[in-house]
Amino acid sequence: MSSTDDISKIDLTVNENNLYLEESFTDLELASIRRLTPVKPNGIKDKNRKSIFVGHTQLMTPQGSLPIQSLLEAKNLREAMENYPAAMKTAIEKMLEEVKKMQQKEDSRIIIPGS
Repeated sequence: MSSTDDISKIDLTVNENNLYLEESFTDLELASIRRLTPVKPNGIKDKNRKSIFVGHTQLMTPQGSLPIQSLLEAKNLREAMENYPAAMKTAIEKMLEEVKKMQQKEDSRIIIPGS
């Protein structure tokens, strides 16, 4: 099967019932918050759905930067900023726990000679 056949099977249709206007806020240091405002297909704000706030940051590792993001429970930007530290700490802790589990899984693999 050629890559053209693979591409033709991908559904690239825009979901008109799930459109958001994306805005980004940053302190130019560490924090970045995206506000996703629901819109209708004509671009007008959809007042039947609530805005979504997502926090972003990056951790520097020996392998390069590691992006971290978390949904922020908030009704407005002020609440998003207030909830940002706790949400990002939780996301970092969760990511570190996943890394630990992956390392334990890798360490417990049985290596068979000749495989």
